Amino acid sequence: MDYEKDVNIDPNSLDVEWLEQPNLMLKYGRIAAQTKMDMDKAKERLEVVKAELDKDIRLNPEKYDIAKLTESVVASTILLQPEYKEASEAYIEATYEFNMARYAVQAISDRKDALENLVKLHGMQYFAGPSVPRDLSKEWEAKQKQKKVDSKIRMQRERG
Repeated sequence: MDYEKDVNIDPNSLDVEWLEQPNLMLKYGRIAAQTKMDMDKAKERLEVVKAELDKDIRLNPEKYDIAKLTESVVASTILLQPEYKEASEAYIEATYEFNMARYAVQAISDRKDALENLVKLHGMQYFAGPSVPRDLSKEWEAKQKQKKVDSKIRMQRERG
């Protein structure tokens, strides 16, 4: 996903940009929902790992070289276990991905506001000059073709 490219607006193609806006909002809304679900699952996994370790430490303190079992010792021992560290790292990564997706949705929403303001400026002839009517269908098709090319290039980079 190229967040920065999707947020950019071509001021010479406001009509095409408006056609693309709902698709972008849906795309990034789905991504945000998926990453939220992934984050929630990672948090749940972290809590399960913590509960399992807590139980195991209390049942087998000698396995963890604990002489005296206290709440603070159990809590500290949990934090030192590799499975807890791994689950914690997965949760941190999932949280980061969700936050990035959430900010992307906000950026796409801000893009809508920018488009509205550019259209207002256009309506006030802010960009006035000699013009030739554009073929919106051709502009739309060209943009879609470019997106496919960009997607193929991005996939090739990820593979290699």
